[in-house]
Amino acid sequence: MNKTIGYSQNRPRIGRFAPSPTGPLHFGSLVAAVGSYLDARAIGGQWLLRIEDVDRPRIVPGMIDAQMHALERYGFEWDGDVLRQSERSAFYQAALDRLVAAGLAYPCTCRRSHIAAAPDARHGVDGLVYPGFCSSWQRGMAVPPDAAWRFRVPAGLTDFNDRIRGRFAQNLRDDVGDFPLLRADGCFTYQLAVVVDDLAQGVTDIVRGADLIDSTPRQIALIDALGGKPPTYAHLPVVTNEVGEKLSKQTLAQAIPIDQEAARVEQLWKALLFLGQQPDPALRQASQTTLWSWAMAHWLPARVAG
Repeated sequence: MNKTIGYSQNRPRIGRFAPSPTGPLHFGSLVAAVGSYLDARAIGGQWLLRIEDVDRPRIVPGMIDAQMHALERYGFEWDGDVLRQSERSAFYQAALDRLVAAGLAYPCTCRRSHIAAAPDARHGVDGLVYPGFCSSWQRGMAVPPDAAWRFRVPAGLTDFNDRIRGRFAQNLRDDVGDFPLLRADGCFTYQLAVVVDDLAQGVTDIVRGADLIDSTPRQIALIDALGGKPPTYAHLPVVTNEVGEKLSKQTLAQAIPIDQEAARVEQLWKALLFLGQQPDPALRQASQTTLWSWAMAHWLPARVAG
């Protein structure tokens, strides 16, 4: 499959921000939120907020409200209701059923240790490449108990034109292998949930961190299998700490300050600077409203580094 996707100004723009409530928002989260927000709002588009809490064991109690409160304090305004993935299992199951009916998904009882112990085990772009041990399953055969479900990836290259980074391509069979849609513990995976939700919400433009670019071909393949139209993609540079690690809960990234306006303005100004928008230093002392007004009027995606 070959999918070449580009930027279009001929359709209503709908962007989104989709944090996982596994920890407080940090500066890297803010950069992603600012980039997606300005990209949608600067041309009059919609901006949606989605809570990606499908991976239930990783959710921190109270973090959804904390993240939403932080976004509100920073001046973000979203359209419509907040979608929570934990409430959408029926939609993910319906999508999985469609893929099974089309012969594009199958149950798998392989564990990571089993895959790692294979004589031809090899690493791809995101861990071990699944060698297809269970892929001979066909509809009508018994489903093993406690099985996960995998997607049969298409042959050939899956590529797209990233608005920031240019052409990006993967051979999913070689680089990833058939990947999970539903885990053995009953949790639907990020790859399936994000595709179902983007299609359901009519998202046209995805702006997110470059740490997720390797997932994009998998999502494009799923969108195609479900009969949807892929959005455009723009992958922002990733914020790292002093030793080059991506800011995250695992690397002990500090939460963005929310109480004092001056501190919020400083963080927003730094986010704009990180995104290449060249904010005037005088704006560091401006009000939050003034800084947002300037950012809306001066947003230029072409300035974001690839």
